[in-house]
Amino acid sequence: MPTPTTLAVQIAPQRSTQYADLVGDLAVAEISASPLRHRASGFALRDIAGQTYVTFALSEGPLSGADGALLASLATLGNAFELFEALGGVEGPLLRPVPVSYPHLLSPDIAAVRRYKGKTSELFTLFMCNVAKFASAFAEAPWRDLRVFDPLSGGGTTPFTALSLGAHAAGVERERGDAESTAMFLAQYCREARVSVGVREEKLRPLAAHRWRLRVGREKEDPRACLIAAGDSALSRDLLAGFGRPHLVVTDLPYGIQHDAPLAELLSRCLPAWAGMMEPGGALAFSWDSTRAGRDEMAALVEDLSPLRVVRDAPYGDLAHRVDRVIKRRDVIVARAG
Repeated sequence: MPTPTTLAVQIAPQRSTQYADLVGDLAVAEISASPLRHRASGFALRDIAGQTYVTFALSEGPLSGADGALLASLATLGNAFELFEALGGVEGPLLRPVPVSYPHLLSPDIAAVRRYKGKTSELFTLFMCNVAKFASAFAEAPWRDLRVFDPLSGGGTTPFTALSLGAHAAGVERERGDAESTAMFLAQYCREARVSVGVREEKLRPLAAHRWRLRVGREKEDPRACLIAAGDSALSRDLLAGFGRPHLVVTDLPYGIQHDAPLAELLSRCLPAWAGMMEPGGALAFSWDSTRAGRDEMAALVEDLSPLRVVRDAPYGDLAHRVDRVIKRRDVIVARAG
């Protein structure tokens, strides 16, 4: 029987205390929700020489290449090490680096470099994409096989994050100017990064809407599709016609800082449409300011308004965390389709 390997994975370093605290709050939840949970046990936070690590025991020997790619795709974690309490008579803890990397289609920087009012942290967006995937029937599918949709996409952080992972991506935004600038930013970013990109604008007259269809990558490289639409999110199925059913729906609900739409009203209008267009086995993840509505209230609303079923197993019931002075508590609900 292979000897278990003890690993220590560094919490992703952050420039600000705010984001460092956020990462620390969510790191154990993200990795313990991942497919590594089938081989790992004893997830815990540990301070080693002033740095915080997630430690765990991995059965069946050392990390595989697929394990390393998974670790490298997590939002909250950084460098990985084997952990030894002592080695060759030398007192520990001692760390031996383990190489991990992820083959991003586009640099993850694309989700970071575009700043706009009301932007959700790109780190948190990646976290939500991951926990949605891990809760779905597609937890171990490659990102290239998946379609990710943000029905309240703002300036495009979720579509950009999904594209960088290699997924097909789509977003709907109410304001035409915001949607258009998102599509143009993506096209310009690709050109500057020397990534082949094609853009086609379409007018959807019956819906009083516009959309931009982008092809990222060369034909021989299996290009990724990105669709950005300007219109009413309650009409998402029609706005995304031709894109395909999303496997994952990931969004950040308005916090009431930049927006004033009541959450219950928004979900009543839009959630049935979002749920109805998803692939069976898919998952929806959304975050909200939980000082405005509690977790039980939001979970009941999701299940009353749609056929989705909220995931309550650990760690999904414990994703609440502090953001800043204004948003004192944010929570995440993940729900499965069919």
